[in-house]
Amino acid sequence: MPSDPKARARLRIALLLLFVFMVAASVGTYYVADLGRLQDLMAARQGQAALQAITDSSQIDAALKQSPSNRFLRMMAMATKASDETNATIEKLSNEIEPPAIAKAGEPGIASRSDLEALRRDLKTAEINATTSAPRTIAVLKTERDNVEKYAASLQLGKDARGRLLDTIDKRHAEIASLASRTSAARADFYRAYQNYIGILVGEFGAYKFVGGQFIFPLQRTADRYNVAAQAMTAAAKPLAELDQERKTLQQSQQARWLHFVKGE
Repeated sequence: MPSDPKARARLRIALLLLFVFMVAASVGTYYVADLGRLQDLMAARQGQAALQAITDSSQIDAALKQSPSNRFLRMMAMATKASDETNATIEKLSNEIEPPAIAKAGEPGIASRSDLEALRRDLKTAEINATTSAPRTIAVLKTERDNVEKYAASLQLGKDARGRLLDTIDKRHAEIASLASRTSAARADFYRAYQNYIGILVGEFGAYKFVGGQFIFPLQRTADRYNVAAQAMTAAAKPLAELDQERKTLQQSQQARWLHFVKGE
């Protein structure tokens, strides 16, 4: 502390001014943050009011045309579009797992050996594709989330508004990822069982007869092996049907929840 009375006085004034400035800055920062939350809340309320009459998330675009500057509606429209694009991409990836030749394969009992061998190769490809489908699905989900988060930042949505939106998306993605993982494993199991079934026919080609829609083998042990393989393939197909129904139910549930979210219900 300076010994000069005037110097001490100037120092006290400087410290007081610094304290006042720090208090004012903190108050200003709080006010700006509070104002941002208020603006987000107002935009959300106005947007949700405009969406009360909609019955489908595709109608958000129509509401946005009436209030194109509303940040909430812009964000919800973008997030809805991103979700639809993600679902379409995941569906496309799912359809690409199985080579088209598998669906076009005829009755194995009248197929040539080369046709059976080609089918078995296609089934192996499908099995490999199935085992890698879950990671690809998760990558698609991550891209969607990153794009939504980036767009929310560009709109300068507040932290609270972004957090609520991303939390909703994360919950939806967790459900999709779980289903994708279980479906991937089930499809791989089915294609593997199908391969084993065709493998028996390839190995016994020329020895069996196909009469009245049934295989007739010269040896009982071969017939037993065939029956075990056929039963395993049938058993492996059951979880796929159940998972497909779960997928349809989940899509409906997620669409309903998203509609409730954007409407603030």
